[in-house]
Amino acid sequence: MAKLTFQGGIHPYDGKDLSKDKPIVELKAGSVMVYPLSQHIGAPAKPLVQKGDYVWRGQKIAEAGSFVSANIHSSVSGTVKAIEPRRVASGDNVPSIVIENDGKDQEVEYYVPDLETLTKEEILWCVKEAGIVGMGGAGFPTSVKLSPKDPDKIEYVIANCAECEPYLTSDYRRMLEEPERLVNGLKLILCLFDKAQGIIAIEDNKPDCIKLLRDLTRNETRISVRALKTKYPQGGERSLIYATTGRKINSSMLPADVGCIVNNVDTIVAVERSILEGKPLMERIVTVTGDAVKDPRNYKVPTGMSYTEVLEAAGGFAKTPAKIICGGPMMGNAIFSTDIPVTKTSTALLAFTEDEVSAMEPGPCINCGRCLEVCPGRVMPSKLADAAERFDEETFLELNGMECCECGCCSYICPAKRPLTQEIKSMRKIQLAKRKK
Repeated sequence: MAKLTFQGGIHPYDGKDLSKDKPIVELKAGSVMVYPLSQHIGAPAKPLVQKGDYVWRGQKIAEAGSFVSANIHSSVSGTVKAIEPRRVASGDNVPSIVIENDGKDQEVEYYVPDLETLTKEEILWCVKEAGIVGMGGAGFPTSVKLSPKDPDKIEYVIANCAECEPYLTSDYRRMLEEPERLVNGLKLILCLFDKAQGIIAIEDNKPDCIKLLRDLTRNETRISVRALKTKYPQGGERSLIYATTGRKINSSMLPADVGCIVNNVDTIVAVERSILEGKPLMERIVTVTGDAVKDPRNYKVPTGMSYTEVLEAAGGFAKTPAKIICGGPMMGNAIFSTDIPVTKTSTALLAFTEDEVSAMEPGPCINCGRCLEVCPGRVMPSKLADAAERFDEETFLELNGMECCECGCCSYICPAKRPLTQEIKSMRKIQLAKRKK
């Protein structure tokens, strides 16, 4: 059978061998936990606590600020030390709730609905209350995603198990260690869409996961497991939808417009926990890896914990790092300090002994066309970067610059080492800000 894929894409060194064969290790929360009020796309959450308040583990400490927003819960019990701006992975200072952990882990009592009488409204309520967002990095509130205008038009619920970013192995370990949670979570989401089929989409570099999940879903009439060709960015929403269904979307569309709902592995597991256990989103799996890390592996980390403490659990640095990245090497953010909190959208912490990007000297475009060949968005990165560099907004929009998904394929493949993605990303930010106004 032909492997499902999309047009364009690249095959970078994946670096997954460093951490993929090591079981997940659960970490205990640190002494001071920081909860940024913007851990999602949309309006920041509004604090429900004040300085000096005592909070319990699992308590809602900030509520959604609008329809497109998400609740935030404390992953520890302790005292609210401050509500103040704190640095996050993007480099911004974001208003945050700072809690001093008392180490007692006093936990609230969770509401668990009756599965025999479970309604669609209850499922959506549980997901919203739990503060679940897209945990692949985007951070779109899941309750909003699962509430399309016409649920009857949803034909596919796709579990994004591709994990195409190099070095990341958190989804892989989750699928190997807790496959039942993934299947149960997908079945619960399918309860919302009567006419939908579930697709578990996995890249073919994970044959053990494919076999395991096919065995688990052998008798499931509404769920199928599909093998995808290993290629970056196979896990991108547009690429994944096209590879599995043949349907196309653009920047002005949502997956629901073509009858699809896409959720990441960790997001689906969080949905399962919110309904079967009543627990909010208070932890996530983080890959800590790279040739500068002493003990690369995946950790189950409470949200709010400092990356510095997570790194200490991994044995610290084996060698002095030249570059540290929060997230994957293709779409993550380079950071200058690990004194930032793990949030709902934190996927990885990478540390490398060489900074290959800064060592490159950009040259003039040689018009080779390689960036066009690999672009999954089918735009012209070299022309768009030129327009962005000249601040030519009209040309940028005429060339469909907003269709760029910022995957980094063009920058990776460019023989002249031009920072194409970075230039385009800057202009897209400006245009998106104007649209919001």
